[in-house]
Amino acid sequence: MRKALAYLWGTLLVLALWWLLAAALGSPALPTPLATLPVLAEEAGAIWPHFWVSFGRIMAAMAIGTVLGAPLGLLLGRSKRADALFGPVLYILYPLPKVVLLPVLFVLLGLGGEAKVTLIAIAVFFQMMVTMRDAAKAVPMPLLEAFWSLGATRWQGFCSVTVPLALPSLFTALRVTTGTAVALLFIAESMAGSTGLGYFIMHAWSVLEYKQMFAGIVAMAVMGVAIYEAFDLAERRLAR
Repeated sequence: MRKALAYLWGTLLVLALWWLLAAALGSPALPTPLATLPVLAEEAGAIWPHFWVSFGRIMAAMAIGTVLGAPLGLLLGRSKRADALFGPVLYILYPLPKVVLLPVLFVLLGLGGEAKVTLIAIAVFFQMMVTMRDAAKAVPMPLLEAFWSLGATRWQGFCSVTVPLALPSLFTALRVTTGTAVALLFIAESMAGSTGLGYFIMHAWSVLEYKQMFAGIVAMAVMGVAIYEAFDLAERRLAR
């Protein structure tokens, strides 16, 4: 209930600031919320197909990046040998802005959804890898030693101590990466292709349909909040 009220207050505040800015500028390029939200309802039939395409790309990319990056990060965090062997290469590539890979991916994979999903998956992979490495390193060694002293193997200690203690960090990384993933998706969809909210927004902009453009922006914001809240709910259930 408290979170619902917080979201309601935040939404009202954003709408008020939006209205004030639109009223102050008086530009058709920035329509008021009262002019935009009805368009969102009217254009639902056109927006929703793009919404679900974008949503599917985001979820597929985050699943791939997490499945590949989280275990590797845990391995690097608990194995000094693996960290020394593979860590330097990964840490050199981590600061590279992933969006610069988009032209390369378009050449290799084409202009369809594969390149867009791959770009986001790469960004999620590195975020997961670094976050889970730090989380695994933060596990207290006395706790593991106490577990081993009871006869547990190192693998049992990894599964029963390291992974559960690192799980909250995984969901934190997922929430943080959601914003980056949505931004990369918008860039990728606006550059090539004919599906997705990024395409819908930029197409509306190109034909000067500013109300449709802002309706697409609202839809993309709703998608980001929904994904964020899904990860928050999953953490409350799985990482008590």
